[in-house]
Amino acid sequence: MVMPATVYSTAQMVRALPDDGNRYETVHGELLVTPAPRAAHQLVLERLVNALGTYLRQHRVGQLWISPADISWEEDALVQPDCFVVPLAESGTLDWTQMQTLLLVVEILSPSTARADRFTKRRLYQERQIPVYWVVDPDARQVEVWTPNAVFPVAVTDAVEWRPAGAVEPCVIRIEELFRPI
Repeated sequence: MVMPATVYSTAQMVRALPDDGNRYETVHGELLVTPAPRAAHQLVLERLVNALGTYLRQHRVGQLWISPADISWEEDALVQPDCFVVPLAESGTLDWTQMQTLLLVVEILSPSTARADRFTKRRLYQERQIPVYWVVDPDARQVEVWTPNAVFPVAVTDAVEWRPAGAVEPCVIRIEELFRPI
């Protein structure tokens, strides 16, 4: 069986795709397509956004953003992290192309995104020296914490902590609260 040739995707090509409810991203030319997230994904995202938002209002080290977003560092990379924090100066431009320094990136796993979040996008975030990358796994009820030089993540099952540069105290999110039932 002959497989069709894979198309090398650029950020410009991804931006030209139709708004059809799917999320389109490209990492090193690989097109990543994901459907709308599950309800559990959105619930966990809301809890993360509330906790991080509260923290960032008290400790003005950056602005929290949620996708859809167009974060691109090069022609063949465009990602839409579930949520992420950008320094205030870059955020103040209100221009995705000017938001190049991500202080924290969070992806919440879904069956359709697990491979891309854990491998493809994780490698990109490490290459870009993102200081902290959280892979939130609702099924395992844990958060994998990645740093730029990590070979393996730190699996957190009690509380995940983020201490950005310039912050007096860390942001601490209890795992039990993150994954509690409605």
